[in-house]
Amino acid sequence: MKITGTALSLNVDDVDASARFAKIHFGFTESMSDDGFVSLAHPDIDVNVVFLRVGLGTFKPESIAGSAGQGLLIAFVVDDLDAEFARISAAGATVVTEPETEPWGERYCQFSDPNGIVWQLVQWM
Repeated sequence: MKITGTALSLNVDDVDASARFAKIHFGFTESMSDDGFVSLAHPDIDVNVVFLRVGLGTFKPESIAGSAGQGLLIAFVVDDLDAEFARISAAGATVVTEPETEPWGERYCQFSDPNGIVWQLVQWM
């Protein structure tokens, strides 16, 4: 198998709110959109983050078409977690977890977007 790209697709109640959060705080840009759908790209990574409005008839299988968020983290590795934490929190993002360092060397912090999606930054110490 040759995989040529990937996307993380999340159902949310307010597509525009999550997309705006990702653009403002994490540097994503909109690559395409339509009613109830937005696909975001980032210049530094080869993954798209897609937000779909809950209830779209095109979502299959219907049995799992609920809202994303419970138990889900979107995590990105960064070079300077403390600087990014200061920048994003100063811009008004909701802080879920202030910077912490785990015994195995993972330093992380977390933010919540308007739909409750948790965005995590990680720096390996």
